[in-house]
Amino acid sequence: MIDASNDPQRAFQARIVRYDGGVSETKEIAVAVEAPINILYGDTPYAVMMTTPADIEDFVYGFSLTEGVIAKAAEIRGVEIARQHEGYVVSVNLTPDALRRHMARRRNLSGRTSCGLCGVEDFTQLPTAPGRVGERAVAPQAIARALRALHAKQELFRSTRAVHGAAWCASSGDVLLVREDVGRHNALDKTIGACLRADLAPGDGFALITSRCSFEMIEKAAIFGAPALVAVSAPTSLAIQRAQDLGVTLIAVARDDGALAFVTP
Repeated sequence: MIDASNDPQRAFQARIVRYDGGVSETKEIAVAVEAPINILYGDTPYAVMMTTPADIEDFVYGFSLTEGVIAKAAEIRGVEIARQHEGYVVSVNLTPDALRRHMARRRNLSGRTSCGLCGVEDFTQLPTAPGRVGERAVAPQAIARALRALHAKQELFRSTRAVHGAAWCASSGDVLLVREDVGRHNALDKTIGACLRADLAPGDGFALITSRCSFEMIEKAAIFGAPALVAVSAPTSLAIQRAQDLGVTLIAVARDDGALAFVTP
């Protein structure tokens, strides 16, 4: 079990003074780390993303897939991570074909926490899934099991109350892996990247997120090939529409005792 409060990549100790009814109390608490990660493909900068700098390789694999830079994990030949000033520089070595394809469609992106469209100049630059995935029903019992397991595995959230979580779950509801980040998009990208690196088949399970479900989260799930996305929070109108268009089962407002399946009229 990881003690998130003692992991300098995930959290650090901050001293606070609490004011309550005229009585002050000074103590230390765990605070989630947020740092810039500069992603380079070849020698060319592509994005600066604000993330929790843990599971960086997972993030790079997932981000590269959902940004359309790669189509499969094998198109990344290596990842080099270097600490620089207050952040990190990540050099991604792509296969020649992937690098040529990327350079033909490269765009610059200035990323911010939980912002999925920073730097996009027009609608044609939005990453999109290649086609319909194919919906899959998720049993209520599986959702309840996954939620209980996710809560138990969110060490950083329990320490800081300041991060989002994303999990990949088997169809039974067993949680296979969990990733956390200050950015909700980053948490899902980390989970997708971890699945790619572990060679987990997307058709065999569903994604679970603790955050608001906007259309970018549906796009990321569909690009990965997830047939279903379960969200603890509510979806936006465009998320519901994109889920229908892309063939992703969207289940939200998920609780231990029930959830809502969203469909268009």
